[in-house]
Amino acid sequence: MEGQNYLVALSHFTRFGPRRLKLLFDYFGSWQNAWNATMPDLMRCGFRDETIERFLDFRKSFNPETILEKLYKENIKIVYLEDVLYPPLLREIYDPPELLYYRGELNEKSFSVPIAVVGTRKPTSYGKEVLKFLIKDLQSQCSIISGLALGIDCLAHETALETSTTTIAFLGSGLNYIYPRTNYNCAKRIIESGGALISEFPPDTLAYKTNFPRRNRLISGSTLGTIVIEAAERSGTLITARYALEEGREVFAVPGSIFNKTSDGTHDLLRKGAKIVTRANDIIETLGLAKAMTHSAHQMQLPLNSEERILLELLGSETRHANELARLAKLDITVINSRLTIMEIKGLAKHLGGMYYMRTRQPQ
Repeated sequence: MEGQNYLVALSHFTRFGPRRLKLLFDYFGSWQNAWNATMPDLMRCGFRDETIERFLDFRKSFNPETILEKLYKENIKIVYLEDVLYPPLLREIYDPPELLYYRGELNEKSFSVPIAVVGTRKPTSYGKEVLKFLIKDLQSQCSIISGLALGIDCLAHETALETSTTTIAFLGSGLNYIYPRTNYNCAKRIIESGGALISEFPPDTLAYKTNFPRRNRLISGSTLGTIVIEAAERSGTLITARYALEEGREVFAVPGSIFNKTSDGTHDLLRKGAKIVTRANDIIETLGLAKAMTHSAHQMQLPLNSEERILLELLGSETRHANELARLAKLDITVINSRLTIMEIKGLAKHLGGMYYMRTRQPQ
């Protein structure tokens, strides 16, 4: 991609989030043109005077020519929206980041069967036991996605590590500022195990309170479903669940004691239609992952189910949008998303970005 350094430079200006970055590119046609835009140009683009003035001041003190070299020295990598290693489901959310910073490793399996696990920062012994029970039964073919927060999040990462399951942590800070600091060793182990720490924020960004809802949308947006294990009525965990519902992803809630406040949020999710989870198979069956997980060593020879046959026929030699496939197949978009992901695993379909898919081969 041309002008990578200018995109990275633009992303360091705190007032340019995903929507504004897209607006800049659409208006100026390149990241370099956007970086070098004049005040009148930026005004015509629709930015307010105060934002423009702050950007022009920021631009004077930031050198885009050296930023990529600086990141390389800090062992920080970047994955861009159109890159093959960009989390495929994350491309489909309303405002996906134009780039993600990461430490560790990303490969084609990092987000092949991604499941989010989130919950309270103060789990009960019951919540801890349930989490370990579920993750151990989900098998190592899943990747466990969470936010490295205290409590359930960090425990999800640690349990995944214990079971040799790939785990990815999305941060609400930059990669040079692990928060909370008490989870530094967990973060280190994630990288050493072949997982990754990912952030949409520039590396030196502190853990501001406003960052965490943005982080939460990445957790839910990059996964097939979100498991909520213990959450109080006003828990930040419920923000992740709300984002998942808005993006048409599955939300799973673990029932708890009616006498415990940490169950209020999960019980409310169940009342609103979240799937109840009492065993790993509840998740596997809902997402249609059973065959993919059982026969992961023979993914290319996995038998097709009826939904996959319909989708293959609809794709034919054409490229189609997931919403169009849902309409033509008369299936819910959550079913379509999970089926298309499994078809990618089997090598039958390819995501081209923007929720458009093509058929890559006929089944054997």
